[in-house]
Amino acid sequence: MRHITVLSGGSGGARLLPALRHALASGSVPGLSPETTVTVVGNTADDLWVHGLKVCPDLDTMMYTLGHGVDADRGWGRDAETWGARDELAAYGVEPSWFALGDRDLATHLVRTEMLEAGYPLSAVTEALCRRWQPGVRLLPMTDDRVETHVVVADPDSPSGRRAVHLQEYRVRMAAQVPAEAVLFVGLDQAQPGPGVLEAIAEADLVLLAASDPVVSIGPVLGLPGVREALAATAARVVGLSPLPGTDAAVPDLTRRLLDCVEVEASAAGVGLHLGARGRGGVLDAWLVDEQDADQLPRLAEAGLAARAVPLLPGSPEQVARALTAAVELAG
Repeated sequence: MRHITVLSGGSGGARLLPALRHALASGSVPGLSPETTVTVVGNTADDLWVHGLKVCPDLDTMMYTLGHGVDADRGWGRDAETWGARDELAAYGVEPSWFALGDRDLATHLVRTEMLEAGYPLSAVTEALCRRWQPGVRLLPMTDDRVETHVVVADPDSPSGRRAVHLQEYRVRMAAQVPAEAVLFVGLDQAQPGPGVLEAIAEADLVLLAASDPVVSIGPVLGLPGVREALAATAARVVGLSPLPGTDAAVPDLTRRLLDCVEVEASAAGVGLHLGARGRGGVLDAWLVDEQDADQLPRLAEAGLAARAVPLLPGSPEQVARALTAAVELAG
């Protein structure tokens, strides 16, 4: 294979991409070699403005992880982080106090905001930031346009009885502990794919959907005008990795709330059926599930999806390498 394109949110990419990069360098996955290039289309609907700074959580998580600068315990933010600016802002009583920016992480957002205000598009800014981190992949924002995910929740103090909060507030401050009534992708229908996004899908030999949240990480990328059409037209096989564990009790609260909101079954098969087979109007040719979910394979096959159960969770490099091997095999 000459080129792989990955559609991803932050945590899904952070699990998949280091193992993919290692597989390319080591030749441990048949069909992949050091000459195979990787383009990552990253979700930007998680983005938000905090204290006047543009923050791109998913892009930064992938960039830091691939650049060996991520906090491995948290899975996001910078390693060896300090929190002086956060503490000073709290002392002033400045909100939002629930979204903390570490001192080292702050530098990235300062550079990004300065470049954006100078007129550079987000794609050019991301390319410039990656020159420092050398991620070993081409990291593309899904769009240069502003898109934000908001979650509608009940609010008895509002005249309508409801209000919309940014996804990050729902995730961090509210800890997804209240039901989500709707998910809104503000600006998505008017956004345009970023430079290189549609070409990366069209020219790929394999398109991978990382094991990212299907509603708010993969969902906005697929909802971007032109992306589904590009997936329908590409000669590449499109293979997805399930983000859900084999046991119902282990599904994260956020994922469960959001899947309930869009009426999708919180299971590996449920998400695979939601994304759908490309031959039947969906986006997938094949779907990889964790080996604990092997009993769900018949449902997927009935829906026209080639499916295979492999060790996916908790997502060690060895397990991801085996999943990549299965994905390449399913891609023919």
